[in-house]
Amino acid sequence: MLKRPRLIPCLLLSDGNLVKTKKFKDPNYLGDPINAVKIFSEKCVDELCIQDIEASKHGKAPNFELLRAIASEAFMPLSYGGGITTLDQASKLFHIGFEKVILNSAFFDHPTLVTDIAKRFGVQSVAVSIDAKQDLLQRYRCQTHCGLKSTSVTPQDAALAAQDLGAGEILLNCINRDGMMQGYDLKLVQSVASLLDIPLIACGGAKDASDMQQVLSVAGAHAAAAGSMFVYFGPLKAVLIHVPEEKSLHELGIYQRG
Repeated sequence: MLKRPRLIPCLLLSDGNLVKTKKFKDPNYLGDPINAVKIFSEKCVDELCIQDIEASKHGKAPNFELLRAIASEAFMPLSYGGGITTLDQASKLFHIGFEKVILNSAFFDHPTLVTDIAKRFGVQSVAVSIDAKQDLLQRYRCQTHCGLKSTSVTPQDAALAAQDLGAGEILLNCINRDGMMQGYDLKLVQSVASLLDIPLIACGGAKDASDMQQVLSVAGAHAAAAGSMFVYFGPLKAVLIHVPEEKSLHELGIYQRG
């Protein structure tokens, strides 16, 4: 039987708008997030990841009103990250229709929140996002608060700690590749995925489905996430919501026997 790993669009929110960044900077306005969610629902994507890039950076709680509107238009599994600091906030997100919460800054600031959510709602309900950046010495270190704060923690150590705390999944984002559409950092993904017993979602750098095929088959990611390749089209990067055709995914060998 053939099965396909998850291919996940990641949508970024800033002040209620849909944006796309480069290396976690210079957010480019794309439009209304609810309209984008409607289109992705029509195109039957596997899963949709929503992240508010301003919430944790400015100490804001999730925008529940907007997220409720987004959930009402989504007919696929939804995950959300940004500004989650309490168990009650996570519970509210599940109540309005999100299947999974994503912790990044809170994982570093209040790591027991990962365990609390996993115990209350199950390990499948909580993922930890690791934003890794390569420094001038070619070392990978984690950053938090949407790249605003640096840490001395390696992505490998962070991923293992998140797994031990009860996270059901790791979302690994390479800041250096974000929005560049030059391919995933395969070395980084492989170095983290090889250590884990839980699934790893790779994000940052995908230009097209062939990049996804590489990160899945070569680097060992369990799922491939992307932003730019789902919202930009053509050499001029016109804003257009689109997804790879299933025929092209078959031809690339993304479908696997399982």
